[in-house]
Amino acid sequence: MDSSAVVGDQPLFNESANVPDVTAVTISYLLCIFGSFLSVLIMFGNLLVIISIAYFKQLHTPTNYLMLSLAVADLLVGLFILPFSVMLFVSSYQHLHGLLCKVRGSLDVILVTSSIWSLCCISLDRYYAVCQPLRYRTKINVRVVWIMILVSWTISTLNGIIFTLMAPDKGQENKCAAFQAKSESITVCASVLFTFGFPAVTMFSIYLKILMVAQKQARIIVSMDKSNANVSKMERKATKTLAIVVGVFLMSWTPYFLSISFHPLSNYAIPLHVLQSFKWLGWSNSMFNPFVYAFFYSWFRSAFRMIITGKIFTDDISNSKLF
Repeated sequence: MDSSAVVGDQPLFNESANVPDVTAVTISYLLCIFGSFLSVLIMFGNLLVIISIAYFKQLHTPTNYLMLSLAVADLLVGLFILPFSVMLFVSSYQHLHGLLCKVRGSLDVILVTSSIWSLCCISLDRYYAVCQPLRYRTKINVRVVWIMILVSWTISTLNGIIFTLMAPDKGQENKCAAFQAKSESITVCASVLFTFGFPAVTMFSIYLKILMVAQKQARIIVSMDKSNANVSKMERKATKTLAIVVGVFLMSWTPYFLSISFHPLSNYAIPLHVLQSFKWLGWSNSMFNPFVYAFFYSWFRSAFRMIITGKIFTDDISNSKLF
């Protein structure tokens, strides 16, 4: 076995001269720093969201439970996917690559699929909240939401298992690339359509419908009584915020899914570093949501402040009024 350290599939050392490849070493150090920093940001931000929703009783709502599921998936991306990716990039132990690659690949598929199906459930929640407010509490309750979450994670896990079973053989080239196997174009397109295409179109259609209804509501809001008007404004603000979350997710992941769809059709002409860059852009999405919540939701800002200052550890403030 070659004992020289490697960066991806490229050696860190010039074997003929037995000296380090300075460029490769520099890239590996920079990736370690960037990956570590991004991983910490993702874990810290999503941990704040998870603790806030779990601890403060006022945040125990169906919508927030769906956001909790999304935050868990994002947290696991920072906890496992990014560290495994950095290890694969700089590891000198080739015999670990096959195992790490399969584990990273399976978890990646599970977490990305879980995120996008959680966002689909959130869009459905927002549809009933804005378009059918009178039926919202009967259609979307805590029991229904937990069923949604269970179904989302079940679909994601099955998708990850299928991915593992269809993973390339150990000896196949580029086995740990951003796009792992030179699969049949039909298989790749079908996978992308199920994992990303169908949910993305569904979310876009639902939010387009919500936008049309919200505009109609805005025209008649002056004729509503004050309490109902305030409720309507809160629901529309929540919908706008979560639509931004969906939009950021789609912008982060669309380049990658489009590129791997066209990759087989282009006879694998897309450079590997382009695919890898798009994949890192997708993973970076996991750090955005906590910032969106903090920017648009005053109650999340209040919850974050109490957690960071340690108030939840000194007093029982779980019943605090956040909004």
